Amino acid sequence: MSKTTSIISADPAETDPDAPLDAPLEAGSEGESELRAFAVDAHGHGERLDRVLAAQVPEFSRSYLQQLIADGAVHLNGQPVLRSAQRVKAGDRGQVELRPTPQSQAFQPEPMALDVVYEDAHLLVVNKPPGLVVHPAPGHWRGTLLNGLLARDARAATLPRAGIVHRLDKDTSGLMVVARDRPTMDALVRLIAAREVSRQYLALGHRPWRGISPREVEAPIGRDSSNRLRMAVVDLAREGGKPAATQIELLANAAEGCWVRCTLRTGRTHQIRVHMAHLGHPLVADTVYGGTLTASLTRQALHAYRLAFTHPATGQPLAFQAPVPTDLVQALSTWGLGYNEALPS
Repeated sequence: MSKTTSIISADPAETDPDAPLDAPLEAGSEGESELRAFAVDAHGHGERLDRVLAAQVPEFSRSYLQQLIADGAVHLNGQPVLRSAQRVKAGDRGQVELRPTPQSQAFQPEPMALDVVYEDAHLLVVNKPPGLVVHPAPGHWRGTLLNGLLARDARAATLPRAGIVHRLDKDTSGLMVVARDRPTMDALVRLIAAREVSRQYLALGHRPWRGISPREVEAPIGRDSSNRLRMAVVDLAREGGKPAATQIELLANAAEGCWVRCTLRTGRTHQIRVHMAHLGHPLVADTVYGGTLTASLTRQALHAYRLAFTHPATGQPLAFQAPVPTDLVQALSTWGLGYNEALPS
């Protein structure tokens, strides 16, 4: 089988540091290869071949496409191309032999119950439960929010990452906005990059809060030099990373810890988890960053409870709040913090 695609505009992941890098399109059947034809338009003129392919067949990683190029599986204007860095021109036509991988097989519709708190023709807002992975990745190729979105709306298959413009960690609960068309997706990415989407979280940290509240935490975040699977506060003069800012406000204190509201000023990977640990208040049950399993919690105590932004299509101000999940309510009770007492005003 074969299909022809054309180069799309820049991937929103480039302007959204929280966004996954892959996009959902239908992959070939398991065990079969697929000949995929492609054409380069003006957007791709002068780009590297591997970059153009990554935009056109985004169900495969760029590194895997580079392997295909090196293996002679890509032809451009009828000739095999072996260099990923080769520049292409508008009007070039080519063909790539796609060989299925677990990643390519991940982008399949899977019906699942989703808690949709708002929906219109352009976007929807989902209240994600803890334990649900947002996007396919090694170890979690199926059963993700992306798979559920593909099953829920046929249009999702035409969008990068099924319209997902930001993400939450697997064990973080709460609100996410998802686009249903490309103009809305591009607009939401711009709003997030411009810090015009308000994202507030509730978190339960170890040890009572001391000092000023609210507190503006400005501490750059990058890969932990001692453990590349973690993030850490870094010195930008000596290490790679990006500026990160979070406002943290105390809502209630207990003998065992603190219940806080966190407002993202930037959107770095694991930002709240890293900043809370940096302050000496690692999140309860966040064992990656120094938290311990206590107060009956088995997942990191973090909930994206409020999301606010201007609707990209209508200009209407939108604001949503997600109730505190049962496990966090029980944890608060265990520490002697009543549910109503601990709710933000």
